[in-house]
Amino acid sequence: MVGFNADLASQVKLLTGILQRNEEVYAVIKKVGGIGLKNHYVAAGCIVQTVWNYQTGNELMHGISDIDIVYYDGSDLSYAAEDAAIQRIKEAVGPCAAELDIKNQARVHLWFKERFGYEIKPYDCVESGINTWPAMASSIGVRLEDEQWKVYAPFGLNDLFGMVVRANKAQVTEEIYLQKARKWNSKWPSLTVMPW
Repeated sequence: MVGFNADLASQVKLLTGILQRNEEVYAVIKKVGGIGLKNHYVAAGCIVQTVWNYQTGNELMHGISDIDIVYYDGSDLSYAAEDAAIQRIKEAVGPCAAELDIKNQARVHLWFKERFGYEIKPYDCVESGINTWPAMASSIGVRLEDEQWKVYAPFGLNDLFGMVVRANKAQVTEEIYLQKARKWNSKWPSLTVMPW
């Protein structure tokens, strides 16, 4: 597979080149990068799935139901402040082929227990949130800053290019990991899903 077991610099260059081919995702990356939103990434599924689609010859938006945008603003943890940011981002992006899923990582601990059944500690930066996402390959975020790519991938990019789904046990439960892995495997049957 292209990029698998390549050096990190080559993988980053390949990743950004593939993302530029996905017109929908790339447009979001550019538009969000242009509104002055600090501490943000376009992240997770849309990034990983674009690469998986490239690796398998699928149309680059195949299986992508939403585009995750995460940011960190600890100055106001109200939903009203997050909603204002959501509306600002949606206005900047405009019409999009996929739903935008926008979350302030400073607020995640406020709703996490209700959604997933257990409490988590507050994140202290946007990267802290990415560090805990369910699979290592999808623990990734990208952004453009002054026309330069910034890539945050705490577990590297080899699982991404190798189409390997491996649990990130920092916070997720086995049930959540397996549910996500089954969902992905139904859309990308050539994935290698590692057991919990």
